[in-house]
Amino acid sequence: MEFDFLNPVNGDLLDEIKTLNPHTLGAQIKLHTERSGVPELDDVQVAIFSVCENRRAPESVEVPDFKELRKKFYRLYPGNWSLRIADLGNIEEGASVEDTYFAVQYLVENLVKNDIIPVILGGGQDLIYAQYRAYDKLDQMVNLVNIDSKFDLGDAELPISNSSYVGKIVVDKPYNLFNYSTLGYQTYFNSQEEIELMERLFFEAYRLGEVTSDISMMEPVFRNANLVGLDLGAIDSASLNSGYFNSPNGFNGREICALSRYAGISDKVSSFGVYEYQANLGPLANTLVAQIIWYFIEGVNYRTNENTISAKREFIKYQVPIDDEILVFFKSPVSGRWWIEIPFLDHVDTKLKRHTLLPCTEEDYLEACNQVIPERWYKAKRKNEV
Repeated sequence: MEFDFLNPVNGDLLDEIKTLNPHTLGAQIKLHTERSGVPELDDVQVAIFSVCENRRAPESVEVPDFKELRKKFYRLYPGNWSLRIADLGNIEEGASVEDTYFAVQYLVENLVKNDIIPVILGGGQDLIYAQYRAYDKLDQMVNLVNIDSKFDLGDAELPISNSSYVGKIVVDKPYNLFNYSTLGYQTYFNSQEEIELMERLFFEAYRLGEVTSDISMMEPVFRNANLVGLDLGAIDSASLNSGYFNSPNGFNGREICALSRYAGISDKVSSFGVYEYQANLGPLANTLVAQIIWYFIEGVNYRTNENTISAKREFIKYQVPIDDEILVFFKSPVSGRWWIEIPFLDHVDTKLKRHTLLPCTEEDYLEACNQVIPERWYKAKRKNEV
């Protein structure tokens, strides 16, 4: 793979790495340096790169510099991991924002094709559009999960920005999006029109309080995701200790790291982006972002690969009659995780061309036994019919 548009890791960081304990991440990961170039990726499972682009984030003042964040990340110790990690360096601003999008799209597409999970460190969150477009040639419908206090739907007729990229994702061809889920939205940051539009499109939206009351209930949402984006503005300002992010409400450090780990442990998530990174965030914010990345990689290391056909053959099947429906649940004897089947409808032109297993919780199964249809199953089935 040729990536001439990538700039190497800052030379000062190489001097920093020489002073680190040999067991730290910085001393172990493969680096893109000016001297050695882009590293060989044959044995790499996770590739980190940063994107110095925020021209579509009008409130950002300076182009982000990820050197201090990398310092914090390199100083961390890996867990008991069997993964090989690479840092591919930076994508600098292109001559136009579209040039930057193209570079991100090309890099993510090629990494995913080679079973390497890209971790994108970005400026403006509009870069999710480029992350999503990387799936155009992968011949699949995709599910996008966004950890954000806002829906970022915007007006698809207007130019894209860091707060209005989802509308473009929905209406621009090719149509790859099957489901969009927002975790941690705060009602006062979103218009009622947007909330109602999310409902009409059968997208999933989880309020901040709903998520934080039981973080574990979000695991099935990530298990069905292909790409995940995280807006740092979804974190409360006290956890970041930054003057730029000034919302008193949001996820705390422990909660955002738990969500990041769920994203990593999902067998289907093939790219992960952390966005709205700002210049001069400060040591506490950089430490937290470094730990968010660490927890995502920790999750990747503990994947159970239950997406395979052979693994699904071992699932335990449960059938629950409700009214005119028979809901079919499956449970993994290995992980104890649950799925519910979305039936294929042969009389309509469905987006899903086969029986699809939708991740769910044991509580969904128990509620179905009490004649309550799971809301996620209903929304997925309705999207399948549209």
